[in-house]
Amino acid sequence: MGMKDQFQDKSEQWQEQAKQKAQQAKEQGQQRGQERGERGKPRDERGKPRDEETERLQREEQDRLDLDYDA
Repeated sequence: MGMKDQFQDKSEQWQEQAKQKAQQAKEQGQQRGQERGERGKPRDERGKPRDEETERLQREEQDRLDLDYDA
């Protein structure tokens, strides 16, 4: 086996390991979310749970933006 093949094999191994670790992290995150009971809470565009204060601030900001465009 040549050097090129060795590097390619190693690269493929690392990619596979990265995929496995990403999948494990995703599964752990889902489990933690279920344990905390956050499934039913509203989420923002990044998928993070929003609290009431954040929602209120976003509504106020949207209202101000709407007023600016109405004028």
